[in-house]
Amino acid sequence: METPLWLVDAGWLTFAFLCGFLARLVKLPPLIGFLVAGFALHALGLRQGGEALQELADLGVTLLLFTIGLKLDLKSLVRKEIWLTTTVHMVASTLVFSTFIYLLTLTPLLDFINPSTSLLIGFALSFSSTVFAIKILEDRGELGSLHGITAVGILVMQDIVAVVFLTISAGKVPSLWAFALPLLFFLRPLLFKLLDHAGHGELLTLGGLFMAVVVGSASFELVGLKPDLGALAVGILLSSHPRVKELSNTLLGFKNLFLVAFFLSIGISGLPSTKILVVGLLLGLFIPFKAGLFFFLSSRFDFRARTALFTALLLSNYSEFGLIVAAVGVKNGWLDPQWLVLTAVALTISFVLGAPLNSSVYSLYKRYKDILKKFETDRKHPADTPLAIDADVLIFGMGRVGSGAYHQAVKNFPDRVAGVDNNKDTVALLGKKDMKVYLGDAADIDFWEKINPDQISCISLCMSNHAANCTAVKQLQQGGFTGYIAATARYEDEARELEKLGVHIVYDIYANIGAAYGQYIRRQLLETGVNLQINVT
Repeated sequence: METPLWLVDAGWLTFAFLCGFLARLVKLPPLIGFLVAGFALHALGLRQGGEALQELADLGVTLLLFTIGLKLDLKSLVRKEIWLTTTVHMVASTLVFSTFIYLLTLTPLLDFINPSTSLLIGFALSFSSTVFAIKILEDRGELGSLHGITAVGILVMQDIVAVVFLTISAGKVPSLWAFALPLLFFLRPLLFKLLDHAGHGELLTLGGLFMAVVVGSASFELVGLKPDLGALAVGILLSSHPRVKELSNTLLGFKNLFLVAFFLSIGISGLPSTKILVVGLLLGLFIPFKAGLFFFLSSRFDFRARTALFTALLLSNYSEFGLIVAAVGVKNGWLDPQWLVLTAVALTISFVLGAPLNSSVYSLYKRYKDILKKFETDRKHPADTPLAIDADVLIFGMGRVGSGAYHQAVKNFPDRVAGVDNNKDTVALLGKKDMKVYLGDAADIDFWEKINPDQISCISLCMSNHAANCTAVKQLQQGGFTGYIAATARYEDEARELEKLGVHIVYDIYANIGAAYGQYIRRQLLETGVNLQINVT
C-alpha cells in the first residue's frame, strides 16, 4: 500500500529535526543527524518522497554554488597552489583508491570488477565535498580567510573537472549554443539594475533565485553543460555588485533548508549491508591520507603549517560528486547498484569523522604545531605571514560594527588604534579610506604570539561569528593577555557564554540597539537646539 504523502512529509521533517537536534546535543554538526535521519527513513519504508527531496537537494546545491560565486575571487583559481594542488592530489588519490578498491574485489567483501571500473570508483573518491567544506567555513565565519579561499578554489577546480567528466560520460558534445554563454557577460548591467531596484524584501530573494536557477542553472542545462556550473558562473558575474552580501544573506535560509534535503537524500538512497558497511569503514581509514596529502602539498607552496592544516581538514571528506559518478555508472550499466549505496556510506562516514576533526582543528594545531611546523619551507607565502602590530587598541572584525568602533576609538586614541580582519577585500577597501587595518585571523595562535601582551590595553572582538569570538578569547587567555576584552553578541545566550569565558564587556547588539537609538536621537536634538517639553497629567 502506498504511504500517504502527508505521512512522508511529516516523517522526514520529524526525523530531520530530531536527529539534527540530537547531533547538536552531542557537539556534532546537525548535518550528521540529517544523514542518519535519511537512513532511518529508508529503513522505515518512507521513501516515497525521495524524488521531491532530490529536487530540493539539487536546488540547495545550486544555491550553494551561486553564493560561492558571489564571494569568489576568480583570479585565485590561476594561482599554482590552487590548480597544481588540485591536479596532483586528484591523480594520486585516484590511483591509490582505485588500487585499494580493486584489491577488495579479490576478497569476499565486494564483487569482482575490472581495473577500468575500479579506476572510475577511485576517481569518484578523489573529490572533496563542496557542501561540507562551505558549511564548515560559513559556521566558523572563515569564508574570506586564506585557508577558506584556498579550499574554495580547489573545490571549484574539482567542479570544473566534474563538468568535463559528466559531459564525456553523457556520450554527447555540448550544443553549439554553449559558445554563446560568454554573452551572459553582456547581461551583467541588466542584472545589476535588477539588483539595484529589487528592494530589501521578498523581491530581492526571488531575484536571487531567478538569477541562480533560471539565468545560471537553466541556461547551462539547455546547452548540455552541468547546471550547477551555471549558477556558479552567474554568481561570479554578480560578485562585484555592492549588494551581493545582502543577496547572499537573504538566500541563506532557503539554502540551509534545501541542503537539509540534500543530506537526507544521501541517507534515503539505500541501507548498507554488513559487507558494504565494513568497506565504508575501511574507506574511512583513508581520510587521514586525503588530509595528509593536502597538507603536504599546501606546505610545499609555502603556506604556514596552520593554513595547510585548516585547508587539508576541510578537504579531507569524500564528495557528493561520488554519488553522481556512481549514479551515472549505474545508469550506463558500468556499475552494480551496490556501488551507489557504498558511496553514500563512505560519504556519510567521512562526514561523521570530518565534523569533529574540523570542530577541534584549533586545539589540534595548538597541540601538534611544533611537529607540523617541521613541514614548513624556509620561504613564506606573501599572503600567509603573521603580523606584529604596534597599537594600544585592537579591533577584530571590521564589518559595520567593527568599523564604527574603530572610528569612535580613533577619536579618543589617535594613532594607537588598529583594525584586523581575515577578509583581504575588506582590508583593501578600508585601507583606501586611510584606516589602519591589517589582514589577520583572531583565531590564529601564531598571530597572538606576535602580540606583546604588555603593550595592548584593550581588544574588541566584533566578529559576526560567535564561535570565532569565543576561540579568540581562549587564545588570548592562553597567551597571557591581561588587558580588557570587549566583545559583541547577537543573542542573550551568546552574551552569557562570553561573560563566562571572562570577557569584561559584552555588548548585546539586538538588546542595546533601542537604547543606542534613543541616545542618538537625544544627542541630535540637543545639537540642533530642539527643546522638547512633555507634560504628564
